[in-house]
Amino acid sequence: MGIKHLMLLKKPDAFQLGVDDPNNAKVQKTLGLLGIGDSSKIPKGSQLVLAQLAFANSDLAFQGNHLFQGNFYGVSVYDISNPAKTSLLTTMVCPGGQGDPSVYKNLMFMSVEMPNGRLDCGTSGFPPPPPPAAGQEDKPPLPAAQKDRFRGVRIFDISDIRNPKQVAAVQTCRGSHTHTLVVDPNDKNNVYVYVSGTSFVRQSEELAGCSGEQPDKDPNTSLFRIDVIKVPLAAPQDAKVISSPRIFMDTQTGALNGLNNAGTHSTTGLTKPSDTNQCHDITVYSALGLAAGACSGNGILLDIKDPANPKRIDAVNDPNYAYWHSASFSNDGKKVVFTDEWGGGLGARCRPTDPNKWGADAVFSLDGNKLKFASYYKMPAAQGDTENCVAHNGSLIPIPGRDIEVQAWYQGGISVMDFTDAEHPAEIAYFDRGPIDPKMLVLGGDWSAYWYNGHIYASEIARGLDIFELTPTKVLTQNEIDAAKTVRVAELNVQNQQRIEWPRNLVVAKAYVDQLERSQAVPADQIASLRKAIQSAEASRLNKKDLAKLKTLAASLGSAAGGKSEADSNRLHALVDILNNPAK
Repeated sequence: MGIKHLMLLKKPDAFQLGVDDPNNAKVQKTLGLLGIGDSSKIPKGSQLVLAQLAFANSDLAFQGNHLFQGNFYGVSVYDISNPAKTSLLTTMVCPGGQGDPSVYKNLMFMSVEMPNGRLDCGTSGFPPPPPPAAGQEDKPPLPAAQKDRFRGVRIFDISDIRNPKQVAAVQTCRGSHTHTLVVDPNDKNNVYVYVSGTSFVRQSEELAGCSGEQPDKDPNTSLFRIDVIKVPLAAPQDAKVISSPRIFMDTQTGALNGLNNAGTHSTTGLTKPSDTNQCHDITVYSALGLAAGACSGNGILLDIKDPANPKRIDAVNDPNYAYWHSASFSNDGKKVVFTDEWGGGLGARCRPTDPNKWGADAVFSLDGNKLKFASYYKMPAAQGDTENCVAHNGSLIPIPGRDIEVQAWYQGGISVMDFTDAEHPAEIAYFDRGPIDPKMLVLGGDWSAYWYNGHIYASEIARGLDIFELTPTKVLTQNEIDAAKTVRVAELNVQNQQRIEWPRNLVVAKAYVDQLERSQAVPADQIASLRKAIQSAEASRLNKKDLAKLKTLAASLGSAAGGKSEADSNRLHALVDILNNPAK
């Protein structure tokens, strides 16, 4: 409903496991490259899922007519100059997972966290660690130190888009599960990268200064922090970690482990509180000087006016949340949507028996830099036992007058949520193609779904790249879709959220008129007059007579703006602004 599937581009052969039998020797070889030396106690089905993860598609970034699709085994670049005829430009093999990309001018950044990452992007990996000693199964040994291992953020020069060239590889102690590009409005010479590591801390023999101890044993522990990389644009090869902010610290006591999840749900009831020592994903909104961190056990709000030294200004937890995963701001910065990746994305978590508050979105209002819970949202269509499904990555759709997010739910597909009313979010469009295999859970589905310059692109973990467009429904008009398409950006890195600004076009005005009619905020006869006047102005290419008529209608609307809901009042003011001075 409301989404048309234009095409699916299959994954390049280089990014395919190529087998679906857990007993195939390639499965064991792949698990070894991932650092799993002894898989005998892992169920066969789970072994296959883990091996598939080594070739999974991950996140997306955009620049001009190019789409960058990350993969645990490298990155693919596509030409999207004609979205309905998207084509593959190049595939670069460079293992290490997750492979999340971002782009800025001539640079591409890639996250690397897994132990098979090599400085030279080689595919040979390293020997897996030995199995744990008897009685020590809960404390698996770390991989042996390797001078050629790479875990951190790779930086490529993409001036030649078909031949990315690695110019820097910034090592971090926990690697980079995800990263966030941060552009400081006051610093034109550098960009910053916030690094979120969620994996084990490597040995100090491999990278000096790394420590996986708890704070009471080592105050310099590599846990309970993020890393900040500074990248000189004129010399990206000089990129380096410049700070490791202790954003979980208790500011009163100085304890590094100052936040915890307050316990979460389990099969036996509420668990004991667990300290939060990592962020999974951070979304920055530099125009507001804020960031929202989805940090395993907590959702946090950061002040990033000094991007090298972000400071926590608020934090929330929720017993219904298993793992705070990602975040998005509304365009006006008055709401934040957090996601919960209950089950890590590898399990079926949207079944009829799964609670709607688990593995869902949580919508918060933001007032005075304080987060206040408003509601939950979970895609309403129940999924089966063989479909990995939970809330995952999404982006805003720039429909004026509404807060709309398109979001991936793995094999649950794509759901488009209207959260204009923070207390009553609702689905307005969706796409669901069904399970990859109705008899066995195979890792797949949409990892991320993002709107970019008029279309929705989704990174399908197992299948490839999906491309969609919105279609009108009773709750979404063609005018609203056309208004969204007026917003064009040169680059999109979703975790580096940019303020959306709409042109003063009459198509945007028509979207506001449709919304005011839907909410019954303006009488039907006035709606009819507005539509007639706008149509006449478009036909005459804004002659003086029609411009005067628009201004007359604007004056009558301006006097009626009081007493409306906040959303309708904002729509009226924006409509009046366009009618008084429409763009030619």
